[in-house]
Amino acid sequence: MASNSDFTPWPAALAEQYRSLGYWQDQTLFDHLQQAVSQFDSATAIICGERQFSYQQMAERISQLAAGFVSLGLTKGDNVVLQMTNVAEFYFCYFALLQKGIRPVLALPAHRLSDIAYFCQHAKAKAYIIDGEQSGFDYQALAKQVLAQTNTLQHLVVRCAREHLQDARFTALADLYQQPDTQQTATAAELAFFQLSGGTTGTPKLIPRTHNDYAYSVIGSNEICEFNQHTCYLCALPAAHNFPLSSPGALGVFFAGGTVVLTQDPTPKSAFKLIEAHQVTVSGLVPPLALLWMEHAPSTQHDLSSLTLLQVGGAKLSETAAKALPTKLGCQLQQVFGMAEGLVNYTRLDDPIEVIIATQGRPISTHDQVKVVDEDGHPVAEGEEGFLLTQGPYTIRGYFQAPEHNQRAFDQQGFYRTGDIVKLTTDGNIIVTGRDKDQINRGGEKIAAEEVENQLLRHEGVHDAALIAIPDSYLGERSCAVIVKLAGAEVNPIKLKYFLRDSGLADYKIPDLIKFVDALPKTSVGKINKKLLREEYAQL
Repeated sequence: MASNSDFTPWPAALAEQYRSLGYWQDQTLFDHLQQAVSQFDSATAIICGERQFSYQQMAERISQLAAGFVSLGLTKGDNVVLQMTNVAEFYFCYFALLQKGIRPVLALPAHRLSDIAYFCQHAKAKAYIIDGEQSGFDYQALAKQVLAQTNTLQHLVVRCAREHLQDARFTALADLYQQPDTQQTATAAELAFFQLSGGTTGTPKLIPRTHNDYAYSVIGSNEICEFNQHTCYLCALPAAHNFPLSSPGALGVFFAGGTVVLTQDPTPKSAFKLIEAHQVTVSGLVPPLALLWMEHAPSTQHDLSSLTLLQVGGAKLSETAAKALPTKLGCQLQQVFGMAEGLVNYTRLDDPIEVIIATQGRPISTHDQVKVVDEDGHPVAEGEEGFLLTQGPYTIRGYFQAPEHNQRAFDQQGFYRTGDIVKLTTDGNIIVTGRDKDQINRGGEKIAAEEVENQLLRHEGVHDAALIAIPDSYLGERSCAVIVKLAGAEVNPIKLKYFLRDSGLADYKIPDLIKFVDALPKTSVGKINKKLLREEYAQL
């Protein structure tokens, strides 16, 4: 059993209830995959470019890598940072680590030095695994910077040919495929891996997920979304993200015996070709990508008729777009609203069209407890706006080693304060109307305003800074930095953006717009009045 310092356990009574209900099956994520391998061994599990892997071939590579990771000296309870693009090796590494009880921190391809160095330090990571064959960004150069800033890393593993390694300290992933080791050392109640929060302060928090809770969310999602061995899923979003991993995502496909098609280019030109070539039946997108697909679908030469379901989540899809999507793409829309901390909501496949268009769905489980409260924590009347709180069989009880933050993020009953402002309908569907947290949702990518502001304030020419969200018809929200310069400072938007990039900030966190003012408005208690700023810059 993992120690309480690693994750906050569910109260014993709730844990027993979840087991008695069959939600927690005391099987690891690796166990669930193994069951699929035994049932669908020769079926195609993964299509990655020109490469295809059956379930049996996938299992062989996982067991070979499990042996390789052990040969490095990694053992149960160790943490590693896994940063891969959408390649088959992401899943091979993920399951190999889970098999041996080694806990991956699932970094996203967009994360850069400030985030990766923090993940390594906070998790005391012993290894960092990267994709060295990605042509769009030099992850090996990033890895050398990370090594210079951390003292816990013992191994840096790169997916590339040995002769392409940039540093003698690096290990080629190909060299870790060894004599298969099928023995599992993980158990289902233990911490399996870490997801990452969108965060409202500083860098993302680490979200500890156990095998039991995460497996239930996948299995429950499969039942709702009707994934089966005939499902062919196009993984268009970053594979490590919670949505394409578990809602039901690739794990749902693997557990059901279907096929995952991977792409690193989710734009219509590439995605439509893959849909036709592999008879893709379902995919999951954020609203900006869904809008792009809708725009190009009427004129495409590719046959999209195999696509029966498109899930849209990560940010709110407008009712206008939701209404038009089924006609434009010739498939059913399913709205998905969830969080890496746990709670996931879906519109159901048999819901009336007005529910699918106008709501973000309802929870997976009847034992997901959802409360909508006012600023004093009192329940609001049905249909009124309020703050969303939740607890349930797959919602965490605390972030990893963040006691002060946990006091703010969870109430005394263990309910997670999601930061979402919502309405509840009479039939239990959720309508998302906004965010309480100081966070920008830029096309599904969450940006903590404080993190960017702190970086801006490091610049010698910046006296004060505020990052706000402004409406955007494509992304939902864009980020705008409102800056007060020091007297006489030579600062302009281009210089500030270069400064932020050089600081190791991920590209999606760099402000879309930068405006200069003489002073920032303040509230009566001396805080920056972001509400006033948002109103002032809403029309940009």
